[in-house]
Amino acid sequence: MANLWRALTRRKTDDVHESESKLARVLNLFDLTALGVGSTLGLGVYVLAGQVAYNIAGPAVTISFLIAAVASAFAGICYAEFAARVPKAGSAYVYSYVTIGEFVAFTIGWNLILEYVIGTASVARGLSGYFDSLIDNKMSLYLNETMPIKVSFLGYYPDFLSFGMVLLLGALLAFGAKESSFLNNIFTCVNLVTIGIVLVAGGMNAKVENWRIPAAEVPEWAGSGGFMPFGIAGVMAGAAKCFFGFVGFDCIATTGEEAINPKRNIPLAIVMSLIVIFLAYFGVSTVLTMMLPYYLQDPDAPFPKAFDSVEWYTIKWIVTIGAVFALCTSLLGAMFPLPRILYAMGNDGILFKRLSKVHPWTQTPLLATLVSALFAAVMAMLFNLDQLVDMMSIGTLLAYTIVAICVLVLRYQDDQMTKLVSVRAPNIFRQLCCNSYREPNTLTSAITKVGIVVFAIFCIFWCVFMQVFDLESTAGIVSLSIVGVLLIGICITIGLQPVSSIELTFKVPLVPFVPCLSVFVNLYLMFQLDLFTWIRFLIWIAIGYAIYFSYGMRNSTQISRNRNHAEAAANAMQRAEQTEQHENRGFEPDWKVENGNGYKKQQQQPPVYEYSEKL
Repeated sequence: MANLWRALTRRKTDDVHESESKLARVLNLFDLTALGVGSTLGLGVYVLAGQVAYNIAGPAVTISFLIAAVASAFAGICYAEFAARVPKAGSAYVYSYVTIGEFVAFTIGWNLILEYVIGTASVARGLSGYFDSLIDNKMSLYLNETMPIKVSFLGYYPDFLSFGMVLLLGALLAFGAKESSFLNNIFTCVNLVTIGIVLVAGGMNAKVENWRIPAAEVPEWAGSGGFMPFGIAGVMAGAAKCFFGFVGFDCIATTGEEAINPKRNIPLAIVMSLIVIFLAYFGVSTVLTMMLPYYLQDPDAPFPKAFDSVEWYTIKWIVTIGAVFALCTSLLGAMFPLPRILYAMGNDGILFKRLSKVHPWTQTPLLATLVSALFAAVMAMLFNLDQLVDMMSIGTLLAYTIVAICVLVLRYQDDQMTKLVSVRAPNIFRQLCCNSYREPNTLTSAITKVGIVVFAIFCIFWCVFMQVFDLESTAGIVSLSIVGVLLIGICITIGLQPVSSIELTFKVPLVPFVPCLSVFVNLYLMFQLDLFTWIRFLIWIAIGYAIYFSYGMRNSTQISRNRNHAEAAANAMQRAEQTEQHENRGFEPDWKVENGNGYKKQQQQPPVYEYSEKL
């Protein structure tokens, strides 16, 4: 059991024999920001806003996007601090590997694979649906009649357009990072121009009355009318759905070995892309729900119908064609990080090592790119959009939660904590009451870690109480109040512990409150997802753990890294001892000898004998 625990908690280190990354450092700040914006501003703008407004949140979809943006912003700045700490390919996978241990890192990496595969597949389905709307749904009708799929958990028909688009862009990504980034920059500019046209044209046709429709004028299924027809529950359910629209900015963090000056540019790109993304979502959802009543929205392609309703047919076609380009950008951005995750996990040996092979000409992980493109293409061909969105969100939320926890763990410990304080009751009581230590040590780090675990457990209690109790009942109010006070108390306790003095190019502000809020919001949104999403997620996790325990644990390159570090430490100690012994005997080390560890005898004058008169 001790060996198993050491294997599960071994943390990633740089090998003393490892060289510089084989990937090409070619991406500047503009490339990284465009990658984040392009990978995120796609399905959320052109499909999700109308879908959530139609039967989940109504005009309050704007508030749903705001809540989802806050959750993503908390996660985004945590990613930014980690990118400043660990500029490596692999995103949250590498961050958790460096901080917590191998088992948690595999869990996060496996979830990120799910996130990017489903993200790619869902954007491809959205792109196919938009293209189909341009030809009056002839493609879907034909495929539904000739090749129907009669399986409940699959789509209605095989979507060959989605399959082909994913494979095409996978080939482009395999060609080179700079070439695919150049195409992404062009598509992202087209996307932003299209959104600008939507905001201007939609704003000219906006009617505030569509946010104040009386209950008597809406259909029975459309709630109570007004701005919030489905109540607060609808807003929160919409936020869990809208969160999908912000997934993608974390692809910036996977470029740690391809970015120029990653410790500076990656944090800046994350923050800048999140600002642009939120402004676009909030503006688009506002004008969309003001142009057309929420219950008349088209869930699959809302903008063509909205501009049809005001008879602006030219703008409709401009926006529709721009949406196709935007979804191409989002598809490219969704696919970009997936082979980098496979590359990082293969390079560490906890997934199959052939995935880490970098082609010498393209300087990209070629096999990982082709495998991920094929996997995502099959998913896009067989599954519907609705079946993909929730599955993606749960894996992403778990990854964001772990990243926030990692930030807290690292902020309250130093790399080398020289002061060892025993974790005993008197010392714990003294630190909690008197805050007697001003620098991180083993005791304060342990208090922080226990506090983080307890905080996460009480967050889960809060989420369960929200599901079980009636919020208007006395029991519900008292239970939530007690848990809320405990959560605040834990945050304050963590905040009183001494923090690390390590200087970084970017740090999360207001620690521990911002990371704790990120953990709370992410767990709350996870509990808004349905039971079948959790079941599919647990099946995926079970498959991953089977691979890890049968292959990854035994083939992890961290085993050889630890051995090399131990040998290097032993050699250094032996060299120091030999140096001391030889110096005491009149020898001195000769570090210029080619084979490195030899010593040559110090050149001495011949002995001089003095003969006394007596002799």
